[in-house]
Amino acid sequence: MTTMSTDMLAAIRADASSSVERDPRWNRILRRDRTADGLFWYSVITTGIYCRPSCPSRRPRAENACIHGTVDEARATGARPCRRCNPDGALAENSRNALVTRACRMIEASETPPTLDVLAQEAGLSPTYFQRVFRRITGLSPRQYGEACRAERLRGVLRSAATVTEAIYAAGYNSSSRFYEKADSLLGMKPGALRGGAPAERLRFAIGQCSLGAILVASGERGIVAILMGDDPDRLARDLQDRFPNAELVGADPDYEDHVAQVVGLVETPAVGLGLPLDIRGTAFQQRVWNALRAIPAGQTATYTDIARAIGHPESVRAVANACGANALAVAIPCHRVVRRDGTLSGYRWGVARKKALLEREKDA
Repeated sequence: MTTMSTDMLAAIRADASSSVERDPRWNRILRRDRTADGLFWYSVITTGIYCRPSCPSRRPRAENACIHGTVDEARATGARPCRRCNPDGALAENSRNALVTRACRMIEASETPPTLDVLAQEAGLSPTYFQRVFRRITGLSPRQYGEACRAERLRGVLRSAATVTEAIYAAGYNSSSRFYEKADSLLGMKPGALRGGAPAERLRFAIGQCSLGAILVASGERGIVAILMGDDPDRLARDLQDRFPNAELVGADPDYEDHVAQVVGLVETPAVGLGLPLDIRGTAFQQRVWNALRAIPAGQTATYTDIARAIGHPESVRAVANACGANALAVAIPCHRVVRRDGTLSGYRWGVARKKALLEREKDA
């Protein structure tokens, strides 16, 4: 058996020390930076404990410290939690939420979205780790969030700007040609059409009957934009017109009846699913909520608090409820699967009786 020399051990410890000291998080540990709590942890080899960055305990030597991106990584070393700083406490999640909130405000206030490196430096984290934290909490990368913010600004200025090009630059885009490459996916339609109130958008629709009453289905070029339910077919048609006031609505299309039949099939037999594409339109926050709703398995329910936690915004329960109420794709985006904390049925845009019936069918499927 070969014994490691003293010189070799010293070299390994020196290399470990150098690696920790090069990590930007180490300086935050040395400063006991409270804003870093919940973003990372460190463990101490010589004491066998792990701590928050702000722990009041004496700082370890760099060669005796390991920095961890999650509390689970710290536990995996076999270390135990520090009794002084309680690194497993609830403050950790709050700190991460606060950091991402600051980054979101920074992105929203910037004409041109800050780069990942700039955002990470502001947070005092490596770009890779910052992006991981940001995506886990928001469901989007910083770049995707920035694009969504610019698209929202563009929607706001398109109608008042003299030209589409002027609006593009006013919204923070520095190249109209690069913008046009992805304009459809960002706005849901051509910018010129949106500027004119979407008069060029053509929506096919049809109204059918299911066991829960009348049902309206409408589609654009990319997929279904609305599934509405109610008792009065005429009222459903007016609702569609209110949602798309300048679109050309085309009804009485025999070829479109199959779409309605498939949606009715989803209502009557939830297990069959829906094989038609959806054109989901909403803000970045709404889309995160709706994606979380689609992740709820048929036959199960979740509370508004569950959804808020799932998207990384536990404090946004009311905003989650508003997003559920804004859903225009009944059943396909299953907001009917959201219930109150005590399990009772909360309000439903298309009537609590329909919500109860849908849940009972899914439970029996």
